[in-house]
Amino acid sequence: MYLLEVSGLSMHFGGIKAIAELDLRVREGIIMSIIGPNGAGKTTIFNCLTGLARPTKGHIRFSDREITSFASHAIARRGISRTFQNIRLFKEMSVLENVMVAQHVKTRSGLLSAIIRWKKFQDEEREVREKAFEYLDFVGLSDHVHGVSGNLPYGAQRRLEIARALATDPSLILLDEPTAGMNPQETSEVMRLISRIQELGKTVLLIEHDMKVVMGISDRIAVLNHGVKIAEGMPADIRKNSVVIEAYLGKE
Repeated sequence: MYLLEVSGLSMHFGGIKAIAELDLRVREGIIMSIIGPNGAGKTTIFNCLTGLARPTKGHIRFSDREITSFASHAIARRGISRTFQNIRLFKEMSVLENVMVAQHVKTRSGLLSAIIRWKKFQDEEREVREKAFEYLDFVGLSDHVHGVSGNLPYGAQRRLEIARALATDPSLILLDEPTAGMNPQETSEVMRLISRIQELGKTVLLIEHDMKVVMGISDRIAVLNHGVKIAEGMPADIRKNSVVIEAYLGKE
């Protein structure tokens, strides 16, 4: 079953075609990577999938429903979450608060309940807090729950972003270069974390430049160049694809 189906997706910025007629289908429960040189249009795809950008044309279907024109909050409620290439934490908030805030996209109590602090709101907040502890334990940050998120080491901030993305209970999680700037040990830890996310039953769509990561954990890989998909297949097929090699290394 395809959880995500993208057809004819194009995104133009003036005369620049960031994405051109992209077709992409992602099966439920897999880790799929999108790779390509800088400027290939990878993050633009994520922006379209999460409602941060409205595509020039094309269609996005998620869980068999058209979401192309949905706003970001509606897409998050449907079950898509993401991290960003540049870390976007609430730096002055605690680690715990960062994860609790993310869960409120799916809570049911309204503003009036929060002001009056009805029992329903209090029960829901308790549940949100308990879940936040679980997500932080899952990513290995249980010892930092009360610390200020901006004071965490770089690698821990990356893992906090992943915990926050998981906190919306998504079916599909988009990870935008989650190992960028990490040392080999931190990279290996994130690789194991992504595999564990898949074991939870989540589908992962990954943008990543580190080919060791991509080849090590991906079930399937799509390759972009100048906004155009030039190849798609299993890691073994992509590794020896001459068109892909040329896009990365150029012709001799």
